[in-house]
Amino acid sequence: MPDFDVVIVGSGPGGATTADVLTAAGKSVCVLEKGRNHLLALEPPFESLGRLSNDEIKFNRRHFLGPDPLLEPRTYRRAVADGDRIFTGDVNNMPSTVGGAGYHADGKLPRYREIDFRLAGELGPVDGAEVADWPVDYDEIEPYYAEAERAIGVAGDHTGNPFAAWRSGRYPMPPGADMFLTTLTGPAAETLGYHPYRAPTGANSVPYDGRPACNNCGFCAFYGCPIEAKGDPVALLRRALRTGNCEIRPESIALEILVDSTGKQSRGVRYLDADGTQHEVTSNAAVVACGAFETPRLLLRSGIGNSSDLVGRYLMFHLQTIVLGYFPFRLHAYKGRDVTHLMDDPIVGDAASAAAAKTAGVPYLRGGIVEHGGSGHPIGEALYTPPGQQHSARMAASDRRDRMVGFTMQGEDLPQATNRVDLDPAVRDVWGLPAGRITYTSHEHDVACAHHWGPRLEEVLRQAGAHTTSWLTSPGTPGTRVPGLQPISRHWMGTARMGDDPRRSVCDPWQRLWDVDNVVVTDSSVFPTSTGYGPTLTLVALAVRAARALAGIEPLTSDRANAI
Repeated sequence: MPDFDVVIVGSGPGGATTADVLTAAGKSVCVLEKGRNHLLALEPPFESLGRLSNDEIKFNRRHFLGPDPLLEPRTYRRAVADGDRIFTGDVNNMPSTVGGAGYHADGKLPRYREIDFRLAGELGPVDGAEVADWPVDYDEIEPYYAEAERAIGVAGDHTGNPFAAWRSGRYPMPPGADMFLTTLTGPAAETLGYHPYRAPTGANSVPYDGRPACNNCGFCAFYGCPIEAKGDPVALLRRALRTGNCEIRPESIALEILVDSTGKQSRGVRYLDADGTQHEVTSNAAVVACGAFETPRLLLRSGIGNSSDLVGRYLMFHLQTIVLGYFPFRLHAYKGRDVTHLMDDPIVGDAASAAAAKTAGVPYLRGGIVEHGGSGHPIGEALYTPPGQQHSARMAASDRRDRMVGFTMQGEDLPQATNRVDLDPAVRDVWGLPAGRITYTSHEHDVACAHHWGPRLEEVLRQAGAHTTSWLTSPGTPGTRVPGLQPISRHWMGTARMGDDPRRSVCDPWQRLWDVDNVVVTDSSVFPTSTGYGPTLTLVALAVRAARALAGIEPLTSDRANAI
């Protein structure tokens, strides 16, 4: 008899959601998490551990949430022609801790639109990319979006975005307080014909699910929430623990997914504990929810799921266009939540973007949401303020923090087979495992889109009152301020895409490996395309759907005819 019904590798949004659904259905679950536990006590009543604080150095310099790039290096190259690697260290690192990558995010949680699930069918192919339709459409996933919003706790205004897809209900909470700077950027954007709206956000605007309302302390992005107002995986994991059906094992390094002699059935996971001792935990099924970097790394290490030779391929980040505006007065963007407004116009496009696409020789330009935000905190500002006699005066004036607005466009990143995660042939981590290697170059569509929208977003900031503007991209692109900049987006997608054809995908439409019947992937690895929206809500909705199927629960349904 196996130790558990299901073993889950990874405790971030996908793993926590899967644990929540399965334990509620009476399944016994073991969650293996390679990071440390700063989140909650693992014994009843599962209270907060109280280890969080608003400390820039602790979170941004001392790798409190992990991983330490010296212990867990990643390697990077733009293309095979670069050789084995051009960089070793921190490459788009995500937190490695109980709660995973849901821990640090500032919690913008938009849904995708209908077209995002059928991009190939609606807009056709693009040379040099493998654009694909998803094996699920918006109408099917809508009730899972609604369930994900309830489970996480999302605050928003369902009337705010004129481009949004239909909904079966309101957000669970009203939106929170607006940032002051959006009283400038919002009207400026509207004057120029754009459509800003209040961002759906996983931060409580009112007490919700036993957690307090956000106190707008200003430490959302890259920090855990000390008062648990943020919709990170804490609520999901705590709920799973309280069923009595869940065990979380922090500092447990999954070495491989174990399969039986047929190679078609998983029988558990082999892992290292914090003392370096090997263990095996057996189960009826395994769920891989390590994120789109660690998931392919584990599958490749395990030698499973790769009959299509697609594990690790179609890696996508968002090509970020970062537009900065400097104002003659203070904006106090460090107060409150990090981003309170978005706009979808670059995703939808217009006559000008269509003309730019034609000039660039691509069939269309699809950008991403534009986040209206501010800047960081004093330590970060100091690092970007030149040293010397004027340093103190410039810090007091705070041109790069208190007087600056930052727009970030999360541009759609088209999938390319050559963009991938594989195992580095020489670099090892502290446990002796091959480091993951990223090979990544932006598609010409993504570059053209950034270069079209960068100047247009500068115009919005000048309309809002900025005296100086500039823009750059991540990764760097030719002709921008930092053309050699490595990608810094934390939005990992692809690498184990799902589909209807086992020759062209790694997972089936229910996120099971085509090659191993009882291994399910519940993170953003399964995304066939990236769209221009943050991935978290969609990966949680998909995890709800996949976990219910794994538990044998009837699918959720909703009806477009009853849309609000």
